[in-house]
Amino acid sequence: MTIIEVKDKQTIRDFLDVPKLLYKDDPNWTCPLDMEIEKTFNPARNSCFNHGDARRWILKNEGKPVGRIAAFYDKNKAYQNLQPTGGIGFFECINEEAAAFLLFDTAKDWLASQGMQAMDGPINFGENFVNWGLLVEGFMPQGYGMPYNFPYYRNFFESYGFKTYFEQYSFHDLFSRPYPAAMRAFGERLWKKPEFSFRHIEMKNAEKYIRDLVVMYDKVWSDFLENYTPLKFEDLYQIFKDAKAMLDERYIWFAYHNGDPVGFLIVFPDINQVLRKLKNGKLNFWNILRLMYYKKRTITRGRLLISGVIPEFQRTGVVGGMYIKLTDAMRAQGLEELELSWVGDYNLTVNRMYGQFGATKEKTHITYRCLFDPNAPFERFNNLSRKFSKDRKKE
Repeated sequence: MTIIEVKDKQTIRDFLDVPKLLYKDDPNWTCPLDMEIEKTFNPARNSCFNHGDARRWILKNEGKPVGRIAAFYDKNKAYQNLQPTGGIGFFECINEEAAAFLLFDTAKDWLASQGMQAMDGPINFGENFVNWGLLVEGFMPQGYGMPYNFPYYRNFFESYGFKTYFEQYSFHDLFSRPYPAAMRAFGERLWKKPEFSFRHIEMKNAEKYIRDLVVMYDKVWSDFLENYTPLKFEDLYQIFKDAKAMLDERYIWFAYHNGDPVGFLIVFPDINQVLRKLKNGKLNFWNILRLMYYKKRTITRGRLLISGVIPEFQRTGVVGGMYIKLTDAMRAQGLEELELSWVGDYNLTVNRMYGQFGATKEKTHITYRCLFDPNAPFERFNNLSRKFSKDRKKE
């Protein structure tokens, strides 16, 4: 077996083709668009390259691609850990431990050469909205941006020395189940209060709403995580621009209190239901036609991509008011299901809230961490106890 670094058109092609070869007979797998994968590794499109770097490799056996992996680090995040921590992602491999370990070793050696002392995986080189975590329960067709993988990957990670850093849960809300009368009555009372207002995004004023979103997102996560790196408007605005063709403004809701933004829910229609009908992840002429044809005929579900309520309004029920507005809009468009993903095992409040909505836990992903020094102390992520040195400097 031979490890080859991805550096030219042919190796890029091989990197993109590995999962297409491995999953060709798996009906649960959805081929992502090649352009979405390549955008992650394009310094002009991914701001993480401004303070980090990435490498990727393919594994060949007798000239045939049989595995792949990417390794990366972001100094803005790496040095917020007790050990400087990079990441691996986009891992795929045949069912052979030696092949998997060769890929892991290659990524680990490169990260160590860049000053890293640990690696998380499988994760994304960017925000955690997509491509984050290893699927270990719920092997069914995945919602947009949610990873799917073979069950045997779990043994690879754990045998190599990765340990569970946190678990991620995805809940499903079937719209065939009516909400409890008390829940809807509460929402209706909240809507009538003059100090509150609820409205969906208007794409013609998208910049205004995205600026409101950045303000709220930073308030939510700076309170939730110590040493949180603020979200940049430019990064989020680019995500919205790239995804505009997939979005429906009726599925993105904001809550305001006396005109100030206090909460948000963002749902993407599950474009995977369309991508399954395309060929090989290429957005060529015929696939564009297929995309246009199937977009209104095929999508029956959505995925809650990100959500949040600023701390001082988290006990007001504002999220319930938004949620009913959102799901009413989705029902009116003929959608049948909403996937609520993902929520960490450490976020007890949101896990409980999704259950109150009537949603059921259907999938579990794991984010693993591997410490390069096996004798170093390992701690699972816990938002209540995670403390980093305030004197730690970015290098």
